[in-house]
Amino acid sequence: LGPAEPRAAVLLQPFVHQVGGHTSMLTYDEHTICKPLVSQELSFYESLPLAMRQFTPQYKGIVSVHLKKDSLGNLTLIASPGLGQPDTCGRLDSAGGDPAVTLWHKRRWSHSQVTKTFKDSCPGKMLLRTDLQCHTDSLLEDANGKQPERKSYNPWGLHCHRQHLNRMSSKHNENKLHQFLLLENVVSKYSYPCILDLKMGTRQHGDDASEEKKARHIKKCEQSTSASLGVRICGMQVYQADTGHFLCKDKYYGRKLSPEGFRQTLRQFLCNGNQLRTDLLEPIILRLRALLAVIRKQSSYRFYSSSLLIIYDGQEHKESADQHLPFPKTHGTNPSRVDVRMIDFAHTTFKGSKSNPNPTPYDGPDHGYIFGLENLIKILQSLLEGK
Repeated sequence: LGPAEPRAAVLLQPFVHQVGGHTSMLTYDEHTICKPLVSQELSFYESLPLAMRQFTPQYKGIVSVHLKKDSLGNLTLIASPGLGQPDTCGRLDSAGGDPAVTLWHKRRWSHSQVTKTFKDSCPGKMLLRTDLQCHTDSLLEDANGKQPERKSYNPWGLHCHRQHLNRMSSKHNENKLHQFLLLENVVSKYSYPCILDLKMGTRQHGDDASEEKKARHIKKCEQSTSASLGVRICGMQVYQADTGHFLCKDKYYGRKLSPEGFRQTLRQFLCNGNQLRTDLLEPIILRLRALLAVIRKQSSYRFYSSSLLIIYDGQEHKESADQHLPFPKTHGTNPSRVDVRMIDFAHTTFKGSKSNPNPTPYDGPDHGYIFGLENLIKILQSLLEGK
């Protein structure tokens, strides 16, 4: 490959740890995911305040993506690094390795038995060859807590991916290039990522929402914990060490919760099937407090419809054994064992936004977001105190 030639095309896989949202997230390489580009989100990442960087995924550039159909009618998405984006490849060096070696060649994804499952659920015999199966089954409980159904993956991401491919294939021809954002995969360092996706704030609609959409979002907030607590659950997966499965909850489950139900689900997020992981409470609270301090200082920013991820590894590490170092007991509160990240900025508005040169002027910090963070910290604090 000559230096001027673009990198090999990358087959994009659905991101199997997507627990919420409605945009399809795709795996680009082990450390990088990508999602359809929205100019307002790009503008946010390009002018990100320094203090917020530790709380957001690292932005890695833009990549061109096109739809490809094989002779059997299987639809796949192919990313072409370097196509009209000479700077992209350079920015990806930090990811290491060759992104063309897709995730399921590494680690623990098996590619069998899946196309069969999706034959029935896709319109017009459209098979999605990119659907993956993970060796750890997950348990999906319906909202009424009925008999958990065995699934071999968190179904939410695949649901989004199917819808996305169907939309793209009905609207555009195969040669059309779509721009996608490349972002850090914030769960790549975890063996069994336990993820809680929280929709933050008391208001969810962006300034650009139609009256109809605005009314719909206001109603969702009023009927959920968004109004009472400033936060609601949008998705969750928790590794159950006793069964070796993930327990998954989706946004419809989260919308129905009362404040007490929200608190119970937060507790469930920290239950690994054997015990409550109280060791994680303090590091999570510390990280949330640090985020709160940063948000309080961001004047003019409104993070409408953005989410907050709380992440930890479902596999408990005996860290001192791993590292052959006699760590003191305090190592248990090492904040790197948990992570807190803000994601989804398609409706974020701020003074000086390139995509939105005349945003609705907001003064001071995002009080709805702050209200949600404060309540979240209070609830976790009460769990820590064993209440």
